[in-house]
Amino acid sequence: MQKQEKWYQLSTEHVFDALESSTTGLSTNEAKAKLETYGYNELKFKKRSPLIRFIMQFNNPLVYVLLVAALVTAFLDMWMDATVILAVVLANTVIGFIQEGKAEASAEALKSMMTPECTVLRDGERRVIAARELVPGDVVLLEEGDRVPADLRLFYAKNVSADEAALTGESVPVRKNADPIPKPDLAPADQRCMAFSGTFITRGSTKGVVVGTGEHTEIGRIAVLMKETRKITTPLMRKMGEFTRFIIIAILVIAVLNFIMAVLFGFTPTYAFLASVSLAVAAIPEGLPAILTITLAFGVTKMAERNALIKRLPAAETLGCTTVICSDKTGTLTKNQMTVAWIHSGGGDYNVSGVGYNPVGEFILADKTINPAQGRKGLIETLKAGYMCNNATLVEDTGQYGIVGDPTEGALVVSARKAGISTDRSKLDEIPFAAEQQYMATMHKGESENVIYVKGSPERILMMCQNQLCDGSVVPLRTDELENKVNEMAGDALRVLGIAYKRVAKDKKSVGPEDLNGLTFLGLQGMIDPPRAEVIEAVQKCKHAGIRVVMITGDHAQTAKAIAQRIGIGEGEDTVLTGEELSRMSDEQLYEVVDTVSVYARVAPEHKFRITKQIQKRGDVTAVTGDGVNDAPALKAADIGIAMGITGTEVSKEAADMILTDDNFASIVSAVEEGRHVFENIRKVILYTLPTNGGQTLLILGAIMLAPFITLFGVRLPVEPVQILWINLIDAVALALPIIREPKEKGLLERAPRDPKERITDSPFFKKVGIVSLAMAIAGFVIYYYYGMPACTDSGVNELLLTQAQTATFTTVMLVHICYLFTARSITKSAFTFSPFSNKWVLIGAAVAIGLQLAIIYALPAIGVNPFRTAPLPAEWWIPMILVSVPIFFIIELEKFLTRRFGKEDV
Repeated sequence: MQKQEKWYQLSTEHVFDALESSTTGLSTNEAKAKLETYGYNELKFKKRSPLIRFIMQFNNPLVYVLLVAALVTAFLDMWMDATVILAVVLANTVIGFIQEGKAEASAEALKSMMTPECTVLRDGERRVIAARELVPGDVVLLEEGDRVPADLRLFYAKNVSADEAALTGESVPVRKNADPIPKPDLAPADQRCMAFSGTFITRGSTKGVVVGTGEHTEIGRIAVLMKETRKITTPLMRKMGEFTRFIIIAILVIAVLNFIMAVLFGFTPTYAFLASVSLAVAAIPEGLPAILTITLAFGVTKMAERNALIKRLPAAETLGCTTVICSDKTGTLTKNQMTVAWIHSGGGDYNVSGVGYNPVGEFILADKTINPAQGRKGLIETLKAGYMCNNATLVEDTGQYGIVGDPTEGALVVSARKAGISTDRSKLDEIPFAAEQQYMATMHKGESENVIYVKGSPERILMMCQNQLCDGSVVPLRTDELENKVNEMAGDALRVLGIAYKRVAKDKKSVGPEDLNGLTFLGLQGMIDPPRAEVIEAVQKCKHAGIRVVMITGDHAQTAKAIAQRIGIGEGEDTVLTGEELSRMSDEQLYEVVDTVSVYARVAPEHKFRITKQIQKRGDVTAVTGDGVNDAPALKAADIGIAMGITGTEVSKEAADMILTDDNFASIVSAVEEGRHVFENIRKVILYTLPTNGGQTLLILGAIMLAPFITLFGVRLPVEPVQILWINLIDAVALALPIIREPKEKGLLERAPRDPKERITDSPFFKKVGIVSLAMAIAGFVIYYYYGMPACTDSGVNELLLTQAQTATFTTVMLVHICYLFTARSITKSAFTFSPFSNKWVLIGAAVAIGLQLAIIYALPAIGVNPFRTAPLPAEWWIPMILVSVPIFFIIELEKFLTRRFGKEDV
């Protein structure tokens, strides 16, 4: 076991003592011994073989029933029936196998973050070794551009910065040093004397001793969390699981009762068994899996048009019942583009409009837009100094602006360009920024004098200044006034830089620390990563939709709170929980506050995971956004994980269910609207499909019960099993598909989220299924009795006439289904309130279904191919068939009217 001390708290001497190492590293023999103890510096994952994953797709109760039905029908030589059922099972199995294969890659993507080689000190000498051979106590040497191979406690650091965005979410490179930090429970983002595996050194050089390898690194802890976290079942899958269990139990009970009644009524066991099989085939909604898949796929396509790529089909519906969205700040709620918003110069406060790196904006003083070039010397000099003392570059590509260099410096370049400043920045000399000195200085050639420009922390810059520029004149430095202004700007969550300058002799060509005194203070520039303009509206939409938005960020508490207030998150709340506070809280304590806290700051990977789990424990359906490696466990644990398509790491994208192609929170809200629309369509489709099964079940069950009293029903069943399959699979799918093309109903985002525990099959649902099923069965009975009775006489059975009677019954059931389609477009709204042409696919679907039915009745028997056991019908038979089919439309319209008048309107 590796030691679990908080390494950042210990001095370097204590760290080396604890690891039995030194600044010269380990000897080869010591390293070999430790390798045997700690193992290789790598992440290990268990993967199921493709064959096992494929077999596991059959682990579904409905699939078991379908397989049994296929075996029985094959045993009875009903090969057409068996083939169709097996085709449905295989199609759904393949879809599930492909989807799960994509998800398996999430943990594997972490391996790409491990460095293949690194430079270490072994036996006191520099050596390049495979990073997997690193052990605790090894001394690692890192330069600018290197990826950190393991968790290191730094003991030497010279102007070091590290890009930890993938691990902590911090968008700006973090400056590192070797000083211990006495505070307990710090998040990785605050551990400045540590360098973490998988992050990058962006500046300087450093040495560190390995304190964690493999699964004992921060990235390794994330890998362990991912392995231990089982992907949560979506609300739709839970509901469909309950629904499937109900269907299976109902089918088995009815089939057994049917067999018992048939035997009691004097039928042979063979006939009774065949009738029971027909009943089971009639009751199983074989086409439902295909319809659900297509409905979800269509929803996924619509979401993709709104910048949301869905990886797992059920996630398309999950968005619709989301009650809490846990969002990152940087890049999702904000633009991830530092922007100067407030400049204090010459005694005046200027607001700067425009966000991001687009160099377009206005300067506003006392609510009036001003031209900086006209009489605003202090402002112009402040902007110019920020532009000159700078190494960032503004670039443009097809109208899109970006920054090459440090984002903070980029903000200064953009603010200057807004004022039209774009002069040559050739330098005579430069003092680079260093954490210990807290400033940067550059020297530039002037006409009669050279100029030194300095920028840095306001406190440090004020210490160097003797006077300040005010209203175009140099006056004594007003330190107290400026310090108060710094505090005021910082209180608004702005990152503040102080800017000053000094004129020097023309012959002076270099600048050193000794030259940085007696400066003239120019001004302050306050910058922030601004909220996206569209996010404010999106957050308001969430509130109207009953969705709570929670910000979880690695940024500082003050900044997080200010941004949250600007965009309307947690209005009226003053509480911001930090990672340090979270570390001291138990899960039970966190559970008590997650309902009231909307902003979390300086969080570590496990914090986001814990927050997600406790919100779910409260009964909420959570959507969690993330872009870094640190977000992967929470993304996997969430009801729906949302990764960023532009800034997201491969690890986060693989762990997520959805990817935002524009990294924009507003796209999540659009996807929520589509998700609600998807669920409405699913309810409509199920409510349309199930009555077919119910009607045919009643038809078969009724025939068995009436057989002892009416000879006709003892000779043949009203419909053949293969005809039942045709209606269940072909007509149901073909006629149900147009429903998913229904336009979105108004006010989807004005409703509260659905209760995750709400069943698909509630009492109104069963009421409507019962009405349609009964109407369909009665219509079938009437037609079969009317045309079938003449076929059964004392002299025998007219086989052709009886087949025609079966065909007429088969067609009547289909016609009832078509008539029902025109009113099933809305669950409670009358069909007379919308145009029949507003969804042309309904008309096309009905025409296709009728065309196929006519082909089965007339074309196939004519060419000697008759798998559906039909016979051509006389033309005059169609009038009674239509007359018994049409009433279902008016019956359901009456039911909807009564529901609107006296009941609860669902949709």
